[in-house]
Amino acid sequence: MVRRTILPQLLILGLALSLALTPLAAEDWPEWRGKGRSGVWRETGIVEKLPAGALARRWATPIAAGYAGPAVADGRVYVTDFRGTDVNNGIERALSLDETTGKVLWTHEWAADYTGMDYPVGPRATPTVDGGRVYVLGAVGELRCLDAKTGDLIWRRSYREDFGAELPTWGFSAAPLVDGERLIVVPAGRPDAKVMALDKTTGKEIWRALDAVISEPGYSQPILLDAGGTRQLIVWHAGALASLDPLNGELFWEQPFKIQMNTPIATPAWSEPHLLVSAFFSGGRLYSLAPDRPVSSLVWKGESDSAVDTDKIHSLMATPVFDGDYVYGLDSAGELRCLRRSTGERVWESQQATVEKIRNASAFIVRHQDRYFISNDRGELIVAKFSPQGYEELSRAELIKPTTDLGANRRERKAVNWVHPAYANRHIYIRNDEEIISVSLEGEQPRSAGP
Repeated sequence: MVRRTILPQLLILGLALSLALTPLAAEDWPEWRGKGRSGVWRETGIVEKLPAGALARRWATPIAAGYAGPAVADGRVYVTDFRGTDVNNGIERALSLDETTGKVLWTHEWAADYTGMDYPVGPRATPTVDGGRVYVLGAVGELRCLDAKTGDLIWRRSYREDFGAELPTWGFSAAPLVDGERLIVVPAGRPDAKVMALDKTTGKEIWRALDAVISEPGYSQPILLDAGGTRQLIVWHAGALASLDPLNGELFWEQPFKIQMNTPIATPAWSEPHLLVSAFFSGGRLYSLAPDRPVSSLVWKGESDSAVDTDKIHSLMATPVFDGDYVYGLDSAGELRCLRRSTGERVWESQQATVEKIRNASAFIVRHQDRYFISNDRGELIVAKFSPQGYEELSRAELIKPTTDLGANRRERKAVNWVHPAYANRHIYIRNDEEIISVSLEGEQPRSAGP
């Protein structure tokens, strides 16, 4: 009788100890804004408070210039850069680095001519990693599929040579998006190829959609979501917000929205049933997606077309976030605003996250559990909480030197960092125009309980 009682207890104790000693789950960051482009960091075991001063680096590796953030997958970090050789010409590269040491494992490069492009610093699009392949996009539309382990070229397409695209003012920015066997791209091809699906293994065209002549492609990232009983591909271009069938490119619905200076940049924010887009001049619009069929309707919109006298939310680069009944996002001069989700009514505003109230001030917001990690363009990392009562900053530290010069002393730090970092395996990975770094954000791990 004693044996029957002790044995189950020993088994339970052994299981408890095993679970306590099991490492906490880690997660890669294989594309723009993480897996599913959600902007949510799902890992546990993350530091509660950042240490004061500059964050200690695990490693730093020299690279050349660029805006493209890194992707992290299968023990490797992928990033792109640009090294100028004369006024407009240079070399774009894709690099693979060891995630633990920062050692460069391979590089793959090609010539690039930046003639006619503003802010010609380097590539804009975060690499996309999928199934042993990495997809990289240069600023002038050079799309390459590379072997993720070796860097060998599998296939390439040129948006301008193959699809008749014209170079947008600020270059091509939409990172390739994998959907099953398809690679969704926004090449602004002509005719009727603003959006395309290519076979992800061969680069062959599967379908094309939307007229690229009517409006420019803009700089926002396409996303996939499930609504109305189906999968929808959301593309926000300079003339409208569009929903397509990712299988064949057929148009589900389209909401006209003419964007001043052709600058839809922030990624559409999705929280069922609402889809939010917001532009620098043209303000924000909230749409409701029907639960039973792929249609949409306008809930509210901003009334201002000014980047100074703004209402609701006028985001530039930073994607707003939904949190319950509220929306939080950065306005045109870096003001963090809280809006009531149902009406767009402004609840509060704070300049604390970006410090300087100045045109184009920006920061990237990523949710982690009940708080947010904010990387601002001053090169700082912030941990904060948002609520209807206000902005609560928990800690702030120096992350990386801002190196992109905007000229004429437009910033207190004379330069900005406009790079979305990757959060993976309890680390943050971010680059500037000189280096890419890895910083641990691991907190104290829970200890196993005694018997």
